[in-house]
Amino acid sequence: MRLLAFLAALAILPGAAYAKPAFTGPDFSGTYDCTGQDSHEGPYTGVVTLARVDSQSTGPHGAYAFKLEVPGYGSYPGHAASRGKTMAIHFANTDPAPKDFGTGIASFARAKSGKWSFAKYYYEPEFKGGNFGTEVCTQR
Repeated sequence: MRLLAFLAALAILPGAAYAKPAFTGPDFSGTYDCTGQDSHEGPYTGVVTLARVDSQSTGPHGAYAFKLEVPGYGSYPGHAASRGKTMAIHFANTDPAPKDFGTGIASFARAKSGKWSFAKYYYEPEFKGGNFGTEVCTQR
């Protein structure tokens, strides 16, 4: 009977029943200089900003605000989720007309200097009939 009462209390107070574990993963927050190769547009450069969202990062999982700025193409805000040294990224150009949005996957590595770098592959299902590309970014 006590077990049933305990379970009923948990169902009524779900926020009180779950304590969020502290974030234990690597923090990739910062500004990165990038060079990329787009299957339709060719080579490009850009700047990525990653900002960890502390309230949504828990245990080994990181939540991030993402923003890529590419001269001549615009701004690509989005969001990202990490686990370990791997990050999934969603981004979309602020101009919806070209349907320039997609999803990427990045692998991070730390240099001897202590700065992060990442290599990213991305896929855009609707940009110019479908598109993909790669980027290599180094933390400032």
